[in-house]
Amino acid sequence: MSEAEKELIGLARLLRMTIEGHDMGSLGMKLIARAGEQPADACALMDLATILQLRGERELGLNIQRQALSMQQIYAVTGASPEKAEIRVLLLMSEGDLMANSPIECLIENKNASLHIVYVTDKLGMPDSLPEHDLLFVAIAESEKNNPILKKVSERIASWPVPVLNNPMHIAALSRDNCAVLLKDIPGLDMPQTVKLDRDGLERLSANDLAIKDVLGGGGYPVLIRPVDSHAGNELEKIADVAGIRRYLASSDSTEFYVSRFVDYRKADGQFRKYRIVLIAGRPYICHMAISSYWMIHYANAGMNESAEKRDEEARFMEGFDEFASRHATAFKAINEKIGLDYLGIDCAETVDGRLLIFEADSCMIVHALDPVDLYGYKQKPINRLFDAFYEMLLDAKGT
Repeated sequence: MSEAEKELIGLARLLRMTIEGHDMGSLGMKLIARAGEQPADACALMDLATILQLRGERELGLNIQRQALSMQQIYAVTGASPEKAEIRVLLLMSEGDLMANSPIECLIENKNASLHIVYVTDKLGMPDSLPEHDLLFVAIAESEKNNPILKKVSERIASWPVPVLNNPMHIAALSRDNCAVLLKDIPGLDMPQTVKLDRDGLERLSANDLAIKDVLGGGGYPVLIRPVDSHAGNELEKIADVAGIRRYLASSDSTEFYVSRFVDYRKADGQFRKYRIVLIAGRPYICHMAISSYWMIHYANAGMNESAEKRDEEARFMEGFDEFASRHATAFKAINEKIGLDYLGIDCAETVDGRLLIFEADSCMIVHALDPVDLYGYKQKPINRLFDAFYEMLLDAKGT
């Protein structure tokens, strides 16, 4: 096996290849053949697991990932060699799907950095022997499954010999209900109260044995309901009344849920606008803006590809983002102080009265520069500014 085959192709390159239309099925077959010829080649299995997840085959991908982790815990990602790299980064990750960890690979894909990934799981602690590194970055995202791992990592790295970015216990505080508590009193900001209920709690709501105003401390329907640890709108619904809760329960097998107040954030033209922003060392950077007539916006389903008018508005917003950031500077500063992470993603909007409306704040939002340049050329400058800021943060932490 060649030296190159001892490294991962990695998420960033595989994601780029997928979006650019490469034959990922053919690449997957080559990786299967490679693993067959070299049964100890965990890198081939790990890349195959990523391809399967990118193709929507989540469970099969996770099974292959577990097989790889049973063979190998530490992985080098294709990039700058440690001998030539300006900075050597050690990334701590957990097993899981593409939302289980911060996709840091995408942020430093073209930088002069070497990257090793160490997987820590409920069964795998941090190894005693680790690759030489200048910086440790905790990429494990908050979830009920990951929180015990974050605690284990926190204890292990309490006196680490190199700088550590993204404190694991600060990540663990980012559950939707706790985040709403952390941010509730910030001037100029609205993050609706979010309450965790088990299935029995929802059934009590559906039977009128429990009033929604008592759950949320006032107010009524509509509300938003989603399963705990769900992402990307999975089983997220706007519920208008008690009958809606009964219908929701009939369609969901989940056992724990988040319930929160729905905020109608439509502008005067009837369109909803959602922004993805990251805070890097406390400073906000724009990733994208999506525009839709539907309240639950995801960039992929907002029709941005099909609408030059929407893209023109996004381009103007990204170009003038400093004005938006200045308008909400007090809120961004307070978010940074309350949450205390070096790198944080925020999905947000503006309320009708001009406050910053927070939908979610976490460390695992995907940020990339992979949109077609012919349609989204205006994104290159602000996204590269974001990438440069992230890399400068790493260098500053190292002390370069």
